[in-house]
Amino acid sequence: MSAKRILLIIGGGIAAYKSLELVRELSRRGISSRAILTRAGEQFVTPLSLAALTKDKVYTDLFSLTDEADMGHIELSRSADLVVVAPATADLIGKLAGGLANDLASTTLLATDKPVLLAPAMNVRMWQHPAVQRNIQTLQQDGVELVGPDEGDMACGEYGFGRLSEPVSIADAIEGRLSRRSA
Repeated sequence: MSAKRILLIIGGGIAAYKSLELVRELSRRGISSRAILTRAGEQFVTPLSLAALTKDKVYTDLFSLTDEADMGHIELSRSADLVVVAPATADLIGKLAGGLANDLASTTLLATDKPVLLAPAMNVRMWQHPAVQRNIQTLQQDGVELVGPDEGDMACGEYGFGRLSEPVSIADAIEGRLSRRSA
């Protein structure tokens, strides 16, 4: 596979720590990553850790004077072969399904002309909620692909579907999607 690049959007949730391992796994496979970290994501992963692993600047602010002077969210949305959201929280899923854009992550998702892959992660009850399921259905009808969620133990002590897929599984899905795009 020739040099491929993804744009990784990291939502806020305890599973965000797995995004660091995902970046490492992708790097081992020759896939580079550029990252957008949501405000909530910054509660779980630091921009410094992410920058060290991506070997690139981490983007966090829609209204950055330096980044937005060049319409950064537009450039970010089109600079990769694939946009990946991991973890994709109920909030990010809802914003994308509803066409809402009030931060860098959601604005970039709406501005992209690239395929989008979501790796959902949330509490089992949130995942089962009719509104979340409606949003997932809408996004799938729009051509957005999913990997997971998996079934398992959750940080909150519950068990069920909603657990972020393991980084290797997400990387497999990314590699598969990139292969189809280049074919």
